[in-house]
Amino acid sequence: MPVITNIADLKRIYERRVPRMFYDYAESGSWTEQTFRENTSDFDQIRLRQRVAVDMTGRNTASQMIGQDVAMPVALAPVGLTGMQHADGEMKAARAAEEFGVPFTLSTMSINSIEDVADYTNKPFWFQLYTMKDTDYVSRLIQRAKDAKCSALVITLDLQILGQRHKDLKNGLSAPPKLTPSTVANLMTKWTWGLQMLRAHRREFGNIVGHVDGISDASSLGAWTAEQFDPSLDWGKVEKLMNEWGGKVILKGILDAEDAKMAAKLGADAIIVSNHGGRQLDGALSSIRVLPEIMDAVGDSVEVHLDSGIRSGQDVLKALALGAKGTYVGRAFVYGLGAMGQAGVTKALEVIHKELDTTMALCGEKNVAGLSRDNLLVPADFGGRWA
Repeated sequence: MPVITNIADLKRIYERRVPRMFYDYAESGSWTEQTFRENTSDFDQIRLRQRVAVDMTGRNTASQMIGQDVAMPVALAPVGLTGMQHADGEMKAARAAEEFGVPFTLSTMSINSIEDVADYTNKPFWFQLYTMKDTDYVSRLIQRAKDAKCSALVITLDLQILGQRHKDLKNGLSAPPKLTPSTVANLMTKWTWGLQMLRAHRREFGNIVGHVDGISDASSLGAWTAEQFDPSLDWGKVEKLMNEWGGKVILKGILDAEDAKMAAKLGADAIIVSNHGGRQLDGALSSIRVLPEIMDAVGDSVEVHLDSGIRSGQDVLKALALGAKGTYVGRAFVYGLGAMGQAGVTKALEVIHKELDTTMALCGEKNVAGLSRDNLLVPADFGGRWA
């Protein structure tokens, strides 16, 4: 077993072990992938202030996200098709998150269902909702999340219309994969993945198949999902969903200060500054670049989290120092899952935690609550100079 010291080590193993279409699904953005690239490269523009001769004993990364105790302010982001990255992927990632002490967010487009994950875990998890035209299905989905004792609803706002991701179209992305000559050729080189998938609890979208009239297999599912995302979603519909849920709500996909103000006005418990990992509007700014403007706009009126581009504990620290109260990792945990299953997710969290703890100490801080702009050197024009 190779020595794993960073997330990039897990990514290299992941690429070798997982079929190309699912690797490409995770490791891609829309159109030119400019935003996908800048989500990570913009973190590099921010420098850290080293401080010395500070007592660093008794350090603590524990915090809270929407009132929930967390071992560090990092949650696992909702990622569709996680159960195709590794057999029973959502169940194993949720278990790893639970044992580590961080939140897990289940995607609507998961392979394992809400009920599967609830049966496999002991603590409440969060559920991410895509709004669909089929309002009866959405209502039943919300009720299923309530029945599973999910502790927060994460409503995604930035996928009314699906962004075009060239690699997914060219690969013929599907779950389970369609057996074309090129797919078969690639799967033959991923025999460990294949053997594990033969024993998987599910290989289709568990929150949809069997829960929608006329949807019984992948062939009918593809047509249904292509037509179901609701382009008419507006703030009025968001408010209705929040009221229907009745519990804690996180609004995901905020990339503009005015939208952040609207989300705060609706009474969201938190917002996630996110561009969907660069998978929707290519050419949009990176999440970390817009975070300062959004913090200035909403202040303490709503809890602000950040998603998109985090690959290290240093990235987590930079987001926290700019004002975020929580962060999300998607690709980072998927790399670990595809590389080593549940143990790989745990390893990814351990890597990020160690990097956060060490960096915090070298910046002269003992507690994540003490992080601030004083720990950073941010370019004067980091937000951009726009006419």
